[in-house]
Amino acid sequence: MYSYSDFDEQFVRARVAQFSQQVARRIDGSLTEDEFKPLRLMNGLYLQLHAYMLRVAIPYGTLSARQMTQLAYIAETWDKGYGHFTTRQNIQYNWPELKDVPAMLEALADVQMHAIQTSGNTIRNVTADHFAGAVGDEVADPRPVAELLRQWSTDHPEFQFLPRKFKFAVTGAEHDRAVIKAHDIGIQIVRNDGGEIGYRILVGGGLGRTPMIGKVINDFVPGEDLLPYCEAIVHVYNRLGRRDNKYKARIKITVHEHGIDAIRDLVEARFAEIRPEFSGVDQEMLRGIQAQFALPELTSGGAGAYDDAYAADPVFRAWADTNLTAHRHPDHAIVTISLKAHGATPGDATAEQMRVMADLAERFSHSELRISHQQNVILPHVRKADLPQVHKILAAYGLGTANIGLVSDIIACPGMDYCALATARSIPIAQQIATRFDELKIEHEVGPLQIKISGCINACGHHHVGHIGILGLDRAGVENYQVTLGGDATETAALGERAGPGFSAEDIVPAIERLVLAYVDLRDSADETFIEAFRRLGMAPFKAALYPEERVKDAA
Repeated sequence: MYSYSDFDEQFVRARVAQFSQQVARRIDGSLTEDEFKPLRLMNGLYLQLHAYMLRVAIPYGTLSARQMTQLAYIAETWDKGYGHFTTRQNIQYNWPELKDVPAMLEALADVQMHAIQTSGNTIRNVTADHFAGAVGDEVADPRPVAELLRQWSTDHPEFQFLPRKFKFAVTGAEHDRAVIKAHDIGIQIVRNDGGEIGYRILVGGGLGRTPMIGKVINDFVPGEDLLPYCEAIVHVYNRLGRRDNKYKARIKITVHEHGIDAIRDLVEARFAEIRPEFSGVDQEMLRGIQAQFALPELTSGGAGAYDDAYAADPVFRAWADTNLTAHRHPDHAIVTISLKAHGATPGDATAEQMRVMADLAERFSHSELRISHQQNVILPHVRKADLPQVHKILAAYGLGTANIGLVSDIIACPGMDYCALATARSIPIAQQIATRFDELKIEHEVGPLQIKISGCINACGHHHVGHIGILGLDRAGVENYQVTLGGDATETAALGERAGPGFSAEDIVPAIERLVLAYVDLRDSADETFIEAFRRLGMAPFKAALYPEERVKDAA
């Protein structure tokens, strides 16, 4: 894991001291809320529906056991005893008092963490594949690149007041687990025909009220050119991006209005200007960063204990089938810890649960954890021999749900329970869907199926790229839930298609039940996933399941 340099340490401490003074001035009335707003946003502090919310950066989703323990301490000391892990690989505290925020930031700095640029019209927390460095399908670990981008973008003087927020995602594998096509800039590490490692760059992806899939702007950028090329892209956007309408200010609109070819020409022209002045990525510095992400020393043997438990214990077997991913080392596994126990709030973890996960990481996963954009937690390097014990401990603390990738593994934004922008509730709908399918006991029979829920058109729940997407809206003061089908967040990314009229809060769960049961009947085998069946059959049979009354009308 990356460890702060002296510069990092001094920079973060200076920002904490600066913001502490700004908070004091807000409390004593020297600053109005309007004057304070841009200052707090630069430091990850929002004013939500009921209270302030502090969003803490977890760069590229990587955490140490010590850091997770500190997050637990912060949750119980200055919040209500829990934290919420987000689709941006961050953690949010929903109930801090303004007077306590400086102390929270000091506590974060003590473990090399911060909340800088987790909000505002700047380059946000850089996200990455949550299995980075552990899976076997990588060209290279994307985290050193993400760390390089973090260092370059933090407090970059040109990019602190962009037309709108700006998001990067990086993957090192052909299979996209970082949703790079739905980001302002998506980066995929690739090899060219000569075997050289470089970067495939996409621009203009994003969700929200105008969802778009990113477009390739350059198929291969050499390693030494990555930063000046990204700088050229953001520079062009900063010049062209609209500031007259915040709903049309993202780079996806800029690319759409000007066309990818025109944007590419402008980027190449800017790149040609700055490349001679840019010394390139300091390779010695990059090698130093890469060394901090080296695979830990993994031991062999002991897999027999796993095999015995798998054969003897059906509960463990169900968990292993859904929550484990193959590791590059044959005697290890990647463990995904579900923060989606049936009926729980997706992404929430109590302070006690955080401490349990930190302890497991220290004992069994080389003190390392990851946060996924699916709002779950990962132990990336666990010996197979230790898996039965890990599962037993997780189950004792409500963390052993065997549902990763299944119906109840739902991505959900905070919705109207917390967010001032939300127009409908997300959390209760997610809880009701998960509870209903737990009652039906068919999740494992249904198999992989991604449901994503947003409580407003801003799409923080990524509903556009859910196999089943749910968008909560306000219709004349009444919650109304639209359903989209066929979304995809992987390398074959696609935006879901709206199925038809929305459903009331009372009707949405039965509608999803009808839809999923219809899929089970429609698929050509137990191995055909929902997204495969939808692409084969199209919208019509699924729409018929959602709106059975329409079939009655047609028959009449």
